[in-house]
Amino acid sequence: MCGQAQLADMLDELTATCEDCDRELRERDRMLVYRTAEGERRAYECACGAVTITVHR
Repeated sequence: MCGQAQLADMLDELTATCEDCDRELRERDRMLVYRTAEGERRAYECACGAVTITVHR
């Protein structure tokens, strides 16, 4: 099992990728951010035209 510090490091290294073409999505691809008490939703638009939504808590 991994500890809390290892888990935090692993989560920090996660990147958003397009679900259609597997291209890494960057901040410039982010079109919308929605924040609530439950976390943050981010919408990314890839160059291929696909939209990917991520959830950050």
